[in-house]
Amino acid sequence: MKARATVAYDGAPFHGFAANAGVPTVAGLLVDVLSHVLRSEVTLTCAGRTDRGVHAVGQVVGFEVSERSDAELETLRDIVNRRIGPSVVMTAIERADDDFDARFSATGRTYRYRILDRLEPDPLLVTRVWHVPQVLDDEAVAAMEAASADLVGLHDFTSFCLQQAPRPDGAMPTMMRRVTDVSWRRLPDGPSGADLLEFEVSASAFCQRMVRTIVGTLVAVGRGEMPVDVIPTVLAAEDRRTAADSAPAQGLVFWSVAYGPPR
Repeated sequence: MKARATVAYDGAPFHGFAANAGVPTVAGLLVDVLSHVLRSEVTLTCAGRTDRGVHAVGQVVGFEVSERSDAELETLRDIVNRRIGPSVVMTAIERADDDFDARFSATGRTYRYRILDRLEPDPLLVTRVWHVPQVLDDEAVAAMEAASADLVGLHDFTSFCLQQAPRPDGAMPTMMRRVTDVSWRRLPDGPSGADLLEFEVSASAFCQRMVRTIVGTLVAVGRGEMPVDVIPTVLAAEDRRTAADSAPAQGLVFWSVAYGPPR
C-alpha cells in the first residue's frame, strides 16, 4: 500500500530536501530512517524539492509500506519521529490511493516568506527571516502589493527561475506557471517580539528559485529601486537578468500542498 505523510522541517542543518551523497539532506534522513524501521529499501517522492536552508511546514511525501491499519501507521509515525526529530517531524500520515504521487498528484503549492525590516538584526531569527536593514513602511508595502498583483495568472516565469538543463530529448522544460494568490501581511509580535513582514504565494507549481527571486524583486520595488509596474516587463523579457537578486533561503517556508481539482 501507499502512504502519504506531511513533513515539517528546519532547513538550516540540511543541504536541501533532495538526497545528495555526502551531505545531510531531509530526504536522505527520511529514507535512511524509514528503510531501517520498515526493514526494506524505501523510495520517497515529494511534492517539491526545497533548496539548502529552506524550511517546511507542509511538505508532502509518499512511499510504499506493507499493509497497515490507521493505528499502525500512527505507530510508524511515532517511531520515525523519535529517530528523525527535532529538526524533521512527520506531522501526519495516512493511506493513499495506489496512483498517488506526491509531486504529480498535487494541484497547487503555497510558500510563505518572512522579512525582518528594521535597522538591527535579531540573532534569534537569523535562520528564519531575511533581515532587510530598513523599515518597509505602509507606502512601500502598498507598492509591493500592487506589483504582486501582476504575478497572478498564467505566465512564463523564466525571468524568475534558475536556467534549466535541456531534457533528454533536447527540449527545454517549460517555465509556464499559474499563480493563483499573492498577499502581504504584518505579523505583529512575532518570534522574539519582532514585527515581521510576510509574503504568501500560491501556484500550480514553482520552478527553482522562483519564490525567492519574486520576493527579491518585490522588495526592490518597495525600496524604490524598481518601478511598481516592473513585473510585466520582467515576465515579458524571459531573461533572469531583468529581475532582482534572489532573497536568501532562510526566510522561505514551504507552507502547504493542495490535492484535488485545480483552482
